[in-house]
Amino acid sequence: YYHNRGNSTFSGESSTFGDFFGLDDLMTENPRVLEGFIGIYGAWIDEYGIDGFRIDTAKHVNPEFWQAFVPAMLARGRARGISNFHIFGEVHSESPDAGPLAVHTRVDRLPAVLDFGFAAAVRATVASSQGTEVLTRLFEGDALYEGGTGAARQLPTFISNHDDGRFAYFVRAARPGISDEEVLRRVLLAHAMLLTLRGVPVVYYGDEQGFSGRGGDQDARQDMFASRVGSYNSERLLGTGGTTAHSSFNREHPLYRAIAALAALRRRESALRRGAQRVRADAAAPGLFAVSRLDPEGARELLIAFNTSTTPVSAQVSVEAASGRFASLVGACEPAASAPGSYHVSVPPLDYIVCASGTGR
Repeated sequence: YYHNRGNSTFSGESSTFGDFFGLDDLMTENPRVLEGFIGIYGAWIDEYGIDGFRIDTAKHVNPEFWQAFVPAMLARGRARGISNFHIFGEVHSESPDAGPLAVHTRVDRLPAVLDFGFAAAVRATVASSQGTEVLTRLFEGDALYEGGTGAARQLPTFISNHDDGRFAYFVRAARPGISDEEVLRRVLLAHAMLLTLRGVPVVYYGDEQGFSGRGGDQDARQDMFASRVGSYNSERLLGTGGTTAHSSFNREHPLYRAIAALAALRRRESALRRGAQRVRADAAAPGLFAVSRLDPEGARELLIAFNTSTTPVSAQVSVEAASGRFASLVGACEPAASAPGSYHVSVPPLDYIVCASGTGR
């Protein structure tokens, strides 16, 4: 049961019925094919108790297939005692807008999709030089997803991946000639956004070892063990004088330590894992972007302020009226609100701060 239409042109009906780079396209609208997929993938749940599926190239399949397949898999998960069985689809997009992604949660009924919009927005504002208002527009689109902002908090977010390339590559491409130190600071700032803003962060292997790459696909798939690939071994890594000719499992690497610290902060603070997000400040040029993450289990607000510019920024930003006293979790924070609902932040260049009010976990 194949379409036999030849290679996809990735436009019109060919996007659904064409072969994906030579891979024969199954006739997923045929009931026997649907039944077969449900049987095969349901068996993985029944026999091995797997936790979920990442669905590759999901947008190149007819929506009716997902409308039947997804509920069947969720039901199999519940029957196996896996109440939180998770499914998300890869829907490639180069736009920082939510619309091209959100439609697949409403029409295809996919529970979640990889947040390519997040990756595009962080690249635009941290790797490149667009204003932080791009991030605001991204998050304003959260309402478009089936389930609204709550569903958007379940989107897997990323800044680097195996197809598009690593974040350091995007920085160097957007800013030819900048120093390795500045590239490192921008990569650190992007990871801070990844691990503190809404969504489920996906850290791409090797980024914590300073891998940068020269592009996407094979150019972003370096070896962690000692490599014999010349193009990898000639790459200029961040934060180290080493190369991929030697094993890359250094727990003292500055990026490893920074990402580990951010992961520990996220683990401690439920507001970062499950809390609602409110944008507090943005800019039409590189500069301040601030959000609050609100603890769903208590009266705790985490104010996170990023500076995407190369000069310090200071500003008054809105906070919850009940948030009076603040403690510093990262960087330097004022001990108290300036007035009810108003708080002063100062953020060094290409850096961020995390300020916590109230008690939480």
